Amino acid sequence: MLEFCKRLVAKGIRTTFATTLSFSKSVTIDKNNLINFETFSDGFDDNGPDHIASLDVFLPKLREVGPKSLSDLVQRLNRLDALIYDGFLPWGLDVAKRFGLMGVVFFTQTCAVNNIYYHVNRKLLTVPLSGSVVSVPALPELKNYETPSFVHKFGLFQAVCDLVLSQFTNIDRADWVFFNTFYRLEEEVIDWMAKLWRVRTVGPTLPSMYLDKRLLDDKDYIVNLLAPKSTECMTWLNGKPKGSVVYLSFGSMTQPEPEQMKELACSLTEGGFTFLWVVRSCEDDTLYKEWVNGESRSGLVVTWCPQLEVLAHESIGCFVTHCGFNSVLEAIALGVPMVAIPQWSDQTTNAKYVEDVWGVGVRANPDANGFVSRQVLDSCIREVMEGDRSVEIKKNAIKWKDLAREAVGEGGSSDKNIDEFVAELKLKF
Repeated sequence: MLEFCKRLVAKGIRTTFATTLSFSKSVTIDKNNLINFETFSDGFDDNGPDHIASLDVFLPKLREVGPKSLSDLVQRLNRLDALIYDGFLPWGLDVAKRFGLMGVVFFTQTCAVNNIYYHVNRKLLTVPLSGSVVSVPALPELKNYETPSFVHKFGLFQAVCDLVLSQFTNIDRADWVFFNTFYRLEEEVIDWMAKLWRVRTVGPTLPSMYLDKRLLDDKDYIVNLLAPKSTECMTWLNGKPKGSVVYLSFGSMTQPEPEQMKELACSLTEGGFTFLWVVRSCEDDTLYKEWVNGESRSGLVVTWCPQLEVLAHESIGCFVTHCGFNSVLEAIALGVPMVAIPQWSDQTTNAKYVEDVWGVGVRANPDANGFVSRQVLDSCIREVMEGDRSVEIKKNAIKWKDLAREAVGEGGSSDKNIDEFVAELKLKF
């Protein structure tokens, strides 16, 4: 959303970025002087999110406190024309309508995933699922386990399940519906959704230097959840041949179980791969000790890295990913083939698209215990980097990279959609 703010600012729109006070305490934001930054309360202002017991506690409190504190902020800012809110906070639309503002929902997951959630929310798709195959309009036929985990494991993680489904409780009242994707990536489902709402794609929302390069100072996201080991990573990568490194990261929220981590480590070492691996925490320090100091020629393990810089580096040959959509979209926009090891949430559906729809990678299938074996991972990495199939995968990766840049470039589909929104805003000035 910060990257979207930058696009609006570049087109002459005064923009304020607001997040909760507790969240702002947990991240580092290199504040952009062109964007106004504000906070509102989620009910946990004094402690920050690290002290929140669980989402079962946090989400109801946010729903109770958020609308009032956001309303107070709107009144204080005065003279607003539009409120763009994260789809996970549908009460943001209620605040917008209360003050007569244009209400704009911003979705950060794919149109495909949200189409599934919409059908569950409106009881057009019955859960728990029955049968092994799921059919949803404008989507390919999905196996049961290829739907988001909150659908095919309905009832688990109930607080988060309620959160993702509630996005569609009041969407029919939204003035605009934005998706962080681009038209060519999801044409069929976008056209289907556009019959319901005023849908526009505005992505990929990556810093401009990795796409169209029209925003000269836009080199990074300006927000960091964790401190990246930038110097260590880039220095190490600079000494590696083109397309030779396997990059592994499973996101900022979760890490695979210890048994899975051991299988990953054994696959990398036994397979003789050169790799950069983001490991948030090491329960078994002996497993990683030879790689954490940067002296190993074969591998480097870090707690966090500058992912965009890494993916853009010519030494990267493939990305072993949990398939969170931010990571998938970054890999697509930078032309990096993927090995998908989805963990939960939307990642299972994203992995389906990575392999079968977009053709930019392969899925590493788990065994009966739910783990990807070292042999399977070895096979998948080789298939993406050096096998017969790698030629087509790399060709597709370049195709989508070019289309992503075209979308945000001048006159591209996302650029024109943003221009349309900006023109309507300026009529209100």
